Amino acid sequence: MKNIILFGAPGAGKGTQSKMLVEKYDLAYISTGEILRNEIKNKTSLGLKAKEVMDKGMFVSDDIIVGMITNFIEKNHNKGILLDGFPRTVVQAEELDDILKNTHRENHLLVLSLNVPKEELMRRLLKRAEIEGRTDDNEQTIKERFNQYETKTLPVAEFYKKKQGVYFEVNGIGTLEQAFVHLCEIIDKN
Repeated sequence: MKNIILFGAPGAGKGTQSKMLVEKYDLAYISTGEILRNEIKNKTSLGLKAKEVMDKGMFVSDDIIVGMITNFIEKNHNKGILLDGFPRTVVQAEELDDILKNTHRENHLLVLSLNVPKEELMRRLLKRAEIEGRTDDNEQTIKERFNQYETKTLPVAEFYKKKQGVYFEVNGIGTLEQAFVHLCEIIDKN
């Protein structure tokens, strides 16, 4: 049973690659961004709180996100999972370790990091905003998201790099297919 964290800066291609990996490996998929956008769309109290935070380019609080992840993993106890957008902080990574340990998944974790230069990320996000009409993809918000990523999420990479045979970097530049092939090669070897 594979449990995969797809890691990378905003715009690295996590959502696109996730969909292909979920299909190929028959994984349960959780995207914290997708869940939060659905909550916002449905105007739930969680969604309204999340929208206020997300519109500033900030991250939603750990306790809300960890609760959603815990529920999801418990519901999918017989299936491998792919996490997109989680963990985003070291606290979340530590919480995920506990969740995986409590569900006997700790020995089946892969962290795959899509690496893309910041200039390319900005170009991709602005193009996505144009195509999808995403209000959270404007230049000011994107810069704040990069800042949040660099200060809060990059330490998560260091957290996983310390674990033997768990963390793998993949070049996120090139075609979707090239990145997908590289991701699959790592998954298949591990």
